[in-house]
Amino acid sequence: MEKILFLALFFCSVSNSEIFAQCEIRNRLQADGSMLYYFEPEIFYTTKSKSLKINVVTDKEHYFVALQPTPFPEKNVGKKIKDDLVIILSNNQKYTLSHYDTQYQQNDSVMQVLYLIDEKDLKSFSTFDAIAAEINIQGTEFMRRYNFKLHKSAMTRQLNCFLSEKDK
Repeated sequence: MEKILFLALFFCSVSNSEIFAQCEIRNRLQADGSMLYYFEPEIFYTTKSKSLKINVVTDKEHYFVALQPTPFPEKNVGKKIKDDLVIILSNNQKYTLSHYDTQYQQNDSVMQVLYLIDEKDLKSFSTFDAIAAEINIQGTEFMRRYNFKLHKSAMTRQLNCFLSEKDK
C-alpha cells in the first residue's frame, strides 16, 4: 500500500512540475528600457553542422517568433537580414511573418532574428503545430525549406502560455 501511495504522489508531482515548467516565462530588459518576455528556445532542426532554435517572444503587445541559427553570420552581415519568414503549420497553410529585428546577445555569442506574428494569425499559431519553415538568412547556411522534426508543438504551447497570462 505504501508503494502505491508513493508512486501516486511521485507521478502527481512529476505531472504538476511539467505543467508549471511548460509556462516558465522569462524576461529580459532591453537597452531601450522595454521588457521582453520569452521562453527558452527549443531545437526544431539539427544536423552535425547546424541547428535552428525557435521560441516565442512578446512585449505584451506584439508576439514574435525568434530564430536562433547556428552557425550565424558576423554582426555586420547579420544586421543586413531583412527577409521575411514563412512558417507552414499543421493546417497546411503558409504564414508570412515580417522581419522585425536582428539581435546579437550574450557578448555576440548568440544571434536572434525576430519575426512579427500578424495579429490575425494568432489563433492559427495557438492552435496548429509548426511543421516547416522557409528561411533565407543571408550569410548563413539557412537558405531553404526546413521540415521540423523536433518540438513541433513548442510555439503553440508557448503562445498559449502567453495568451492565458494575458487573459488573467
